[in-house]
Amino acid sequence: MTESNTNQARKPSLSIVIPMYNEIENVEPMVARVHEGLAEYDGDWELLVVDDGSTDGTPKALHKESEKYGSHVRVVELRRNFGQTAAMQAGIDEARGYLIATLDGDLQNDPADIPRMVDHLIEQDLDLLTGWRKNRKDDLILRKIPSRIANRLIGKITGVRINDYGCSLKIYKASVIKQVRLYGEMHRFIPAWVAAVVPPSRIGEIVVSHNARVAGESKYGISRTFRVILDLLSVYFFMRYRARPGHFFGSIGLGLGSVGGLLLTYLAFCKFILGDDIGSRPLFLIAVVMVIAALQFLTTGVLSELISRTYFESSQRQQYVIYRPSEATSEPEVEAGWNTETGKTAASAQSHKDEPADHAS
Repeated sequence: MTESNTNQARKPSLSIVIPMYNEIENVEPMVARVHEGLAEYDGDWELLVVDDGSTDGTPKALHKESEKYGSHVRVVELRRNFGQTAAMQAGIDEARGYLIATLDGDLQNDPADIPRMVDHLIEQDLDLLTGWRKNRKDDLILRKIPSRIANRLIGKITGVRINDYGCSLKIYKASVIKQVRLYGEMHRFIPAWVAAVVPPSRIGEIVVSHNARVAGESKYGISRTFRVILDLLSVYFFMRYRARPGHFFGSIGLGLGSVGGLLLTYLAFCKFILGDDIGSRPLFLIAVVMVIAALQFLTTGVLSELISRTYFESSQRQQYVIYRPSEATSEPEVEAGWNTETGKTAASAQSHKDEPADHAS
């Protein structure tokens, strides 16, 4: 087989992004599991572990593992704890692969699923493939039931219907996920944000393994259910009205104004035609408040339209995304710091590359 055919047969370059916060007990087994799971991956890959301001020695343990395995294990340290979404965004920004995989650092996601997911994403020509923890090893009351309710609610509101929004094990095309900016705690809604860039038909789901946590403490609780509801309102607004916020506020204003106007018309009829006293009626106060609220919503809509136009013009961001096949299929050049050969560390692969060629094949 010629060198060109060999390169064509290799899988796309892959960046694995794992955010960690106070997971010192899981550092060594996690890095080892990633290398075991990617041992037969026939392509260049790197591991980016983002330390989200840990205070238990996690950064030191990560640097130790990087020295042990080679420069393809990269450690990104945040100055303080910014949250899982910010840590994930930092890893995505630093990733160099054609594909990007994300998973949690608590070993509940199995890195061995990643090669299978890469194959499925390529075969189905998807832009995002998310894992489905069908046999989830979590508490029923605190984790499973709230998650099921949230998944159905999110799917109904966003239109992206998948079974498991909360699974961190996902595979993206870098050219797509890097067009999406994650803020707050929006990592739960990544499929919905991606659907603002690509059609939902290019978002897939596949069953993955899920393990019970064996070390460390969970960072999630029942309180996240309320945060999900608030974040979902933001997702709904930005998905439908980011480029036309005046329609959102204007619709509410017109609705309130219409109802308030009808009530005032009715009260005017009672006052001037029937001669009734309307000054002490609660309906009169309600009608006036509704009209005033309508004017406020309409004014807010106009101001939000001005802010939206200023944002798009000043940042030079477009309201649309053009699909360019040449960009979507182009591989970045291989740089130093990759695991370039199956089952070998980046250091051994680099030393193999540096050997002089004695003869041409």
